[in-house]
Amino acid sequence: MTFVFSVGGLVTALLAAAVWCWVRPRSTAARRFLLGAAVVYTLASIYAVPVAIARLLTAGYGRFDRNDLPGDRTALIVLDSGTELVQGWDEQFTPLNLSAAARVLEAWRVFNRLSPAWIISTHGVSSEHDAHQPRGVNMRDALVQLGVPATRIVVQTGGLNTHEEAVLVVPIVRALHMEHVVLVTSGVHMRRSIGAFRAQGMLAIPAIAPDPRSGRDWPQWIRPTREGLEYSSEVAHELAGIPYYWVRGWWRSS
Repeated sequence: MTFVFSVGGLVTALLAAAVWCWVRPRSTAARRFLLGAAVVYTLASIYAVPVAIARLLTAGYGRFDRNDLPGDRTALIVLDSGTELVQGWDEQFTPLNLSAAARVLEAWRVFNRLSPAWIISTHGVSSEHDAHQPRGVNMRDALVQLGVPATRIVVQTGGLNTHEEAVLVVPIVRALHMEHVVLVTSGVHMRRSIGAFRAQGMLAIPAIAPDPRSGRDWPQWIRPTREGLEYSSEVAHELAGIPYYWVRGWWRSS
């Protein structure tokens, strides 16, 4: 899904259409495919379009408020979003990507309002063979830089997807004897995440991080951009991911 809604996916679709039209210049189906690909990718790259579709995923979720959480002994879980690999001549490092940075900022905001007993920074590596630093460590370091005491952060590593994160995190929360859980992730990812934790027997209170692209000027909302294509990829991933998780028994709605 990530490749489909990417520059590579766009180029591949247009190249396939061009070859088809060259091989079968009179083919009506080839011309329709070319027109369809152009329309689909144009709409997908306009940021306002995935934002409108994302309302199906974000309905019912809003800005977290202190009144949303009764009681004490709270764990704040921050789900990973990813990093960017930056390579120099001799060394490399992996700064947080925009979505992960937005989640860290939301975790910092919630931390200041709740002062939770623990923050659990999640996720390990992008694949079983990834030798880069676990991304939960990157988020921990960013939280410490913002002012969260390192002694109150637990880093969970090893999960390859949201389901595995829930499977690994729930025992940690129970071992810490927490009464409440606040879950920080992006708005479009929240519904699948809440359902994944519910499938593991844990109810979480949502704290959505705003999309970092939403603050752009309005012309960038209505013209084709790479950011719009990226957000379409995220929305499509979630729309496909929820039914997939449900079929696998990894997601519960209630």
